[in-house]
Amino acid sequence: MDELKILQDDLSGPQIAAFLDEHVREMRSITPIESKHALDLDGLRAPGVTFWSVMDGDTVVGCGAIKRLDRAHAELKSMRTAAARKRSGIASMLLAHIIAEAKRMGFTRLSLETGSADFFLPARRLYEKFGFAYCEPFAGYRPDPNSVFMTRPL
Repeated sequence: MDELKILQDDLSGPQIAAFLDEHVREMRSITPIESKHALDLDGLRAPGVTFWSVMDGDTVVGCGAIKRLDRAHAELKSMRTAAARKRSGIASMLLAHIIAEAKRMGFTRLSLETGSADFFLPARRLYEKFGFAYCEPFAGYRPDPNSVFMTRPL
């Protein structure tokens, strides 16, 4: 295993496209389509979105993004770790990096939407460990039994 690197990604490479396609397909298999909020490649390329890939050598092993909601508030998006690398510390390393970058960019709040199903329990525990607390829907989300919302000050 090479040293892991977190790189800001312009989403132009075929490897990250395949990695994200797998993410969207997995979310669709778990979550009803009306409750799926994962951004596709075009959504992640939109203005106001900053995207990072976690690389192990030449292999994408994780990713995450933030989407600007307003001057002070950003949303965490597209957190994913490769299936073979789950529970190896990649998500914690990446989330710490994204929180630091969000602070550096001047945001004072970071919020997220994730699933309420048992599949998402490890993600919810990770977010809790990093100081996220459960909150009401934000930024146009509506109450949904398949979603939970979390936020934290920066």
